[in-house]
Amino acid sequence: MPDLWPQPKPHTHNVTLVLGGVRSGKSRYAQQLVQRYDRVTFVATAEARDDFEMKRKIERHQSERPTHWETVEEPVELARVILSAGQESEVILIDCLTIFTANLLERFGEQTTAEHAEVGALCSSLAATVCPVVLVSNEVGSGIVPEYALGRRFRDLVGEINQRVAATADNVYLLIAGLPLVLKGELPR
Repeated sequence: MPDLWPQPKPHTHNVTLVLGGVRSGKSRYAQQLVQRYDRVTFVATAEARDDFEMKRKIERHQSERPTHWETVEEPVELARVILSAGQESEVILIDCLTIFTANLLERFGEQTTAEHAEVGALCSSLAATVCPVVLVSNEVGSGIVPEYALGRRFRDLVGEINQRVAATADNVYLLIAGLPLVLKGELPR
């Protein structure tokens, strides 16, 4: 089977992808991975566009992380944030690639070239950053097939992004019931 994507150039830092289903503990685990650092940049991809569900989810996530972490809200341009924040941070935590995918679909619609350019830029920035990066994403391939075409496109794009980031990552963990399974690399000591 041919290589689907070019391999990123080698790096000396550490990229970790934390996957899991809904409420699997992936965000909490990712926060535990970076808590030993003083200068953490937390990149939030979600936007509070409603007065209920997403707003409350964002508030819950905000209350669960340390107040001294710098928060950057960026729905799409993750590559730019990684390259700029990597200069001043000890570690970057991005939560999450699933919402990033929804934001790509919303922003670019049927312009798949633009979507793929943002994903390529993300993977290139991961290979070029000077500090560790931890990324959170949902594992969506184990669920039911969405009834609508847009849902299937979303699921497929999340899966593609997860594969591309996993190819770049040093460590990939799958969280099930709050427990990490190593898919690539090793668990931290």
